[in-house]
Amino acid sequence: MSAAGLFRERYAAEPTGLWAAPGRVNLIGEHTDYNEGFVLPFALPQRTVAAVGPAPAGEWTVCSTAEEGDPVSFGTTAPGEVTGWAAYVAGVVWALQEAGFDVPGARIALDSDVPVGSGLSSSAALESSVLTALIDLGGLELPLEQRPALAQRAENVYVGAPTGIMDQSASIRCLAGRALFLDCRTYEVRQIPFDLAAEGLAILVINSNAPHQHVDGEYGARRKSCEEAARILGVPALRDVPFDGLAEALAKLDDDVMRRRVRHIVTEDQRVLDTVALLEQGRTKEVGPVLTAGHASMRDDFEITVPQVDVAVEAALSAGAYGARMTGGGFGGCVLALIDADRAPATTAAVEQAYSERGFKAPTCWIATAGEGATRL
Repeated sequence: MSAAGLFRERYAAEPTGLWAAPGRVNLIGEHTDYNEGFVLPFALPQRTVAAVGPAPAGEWTVCSTAEEGDPVSFGTTAPGEVTGWAAYVAGVVWALQEAGFDVPGARIALDSDVPVGSGLSSSAALESSVLTALIDLGGLELPLEQRPALAQRAENVYVGAPTGIMDQSASIRCLAGRALFLDCRTYEVRQIPFDLAAEGLAILVINSNAPHQHVDGEYGARRKSCEEAARILGVPALRDVPFDGLAEALAKLDDDVMRRRVRHIVTEDQRVLDTVALLEQGRTKEVGPVLTAGHASMRDDFEITVPQVDVAVEAALSAGAYGARMTGGGFGGCVLALIDADRAPATTAAVEQAYSERGFKAPTCWIATAGEGATRL
């Protein structure tokens, strides 16, 4: 059932409109966002659609095609008062209110084809679609460039997930046919050409179908380690450790685990800059080795991969991919591979065979093209 169909069924009314926001794939730049560094995501064609209509002031009700049972209703709440999937909606309302906005009451019905738990930011897609709808419905004056930080606050404070700002920025600010080069300190963006089909190339997304937990202790532990390292090094964030000064910085750290965490962040920031430069010069195939190096860093230094994603990377490379890496926060999720477009079936088959040989649950693969950010349909 569509979001509009669900709205009619549950609320016996027509929605005022439909708003959509996409999931994202991060081409390069993992865990650099909360270190105030650089990222390079692009929006997926898969998106969350919110059918929204008015409700009495101070009342919000939400239902989803993915959830059985009655709609969830709430008024003005504090963090923790609404839990589960509806917390993401309540968090958006709360964050808007905290920012001083008079949020219109609303009835909301959600439908999404962004895979949940796959590292493709299904939560950011939900937040961004609802946020965009409420802004339009209430005529709220919130500039586009300020919206990701508000959606991030909803997830960080209300939901309790320690995410950086990349996911919401991609879901809200991406353009079709472009990758979003984002400075996570200044929020400045540059739209980077990313029309792979014109070059006979493609990004194959491989959902490892390994269990994935986004709100978990491991993610938070990585963030805490990075923040502690920045404190020891006397810098505002690890973004401020220069690439050519990495060895000197690592020598100041006594803990080997912390050294590896720092090395990943500093080298990953450089990989983002290198990838942007290559794409702007039209040297797209040369991005491949940079992607693969990023995966090795996530595997060995940041320790956030799992066997399924490592096997997917190895199989894709063996099948001729120019580069491959895990994308997302880690501990499951998806792999992306830069391939010749006509090699998608062969690459998919190679990954499926590798999974079968190891007894893993079969992966799900598809070609991803750079879509547009949050919009009213």
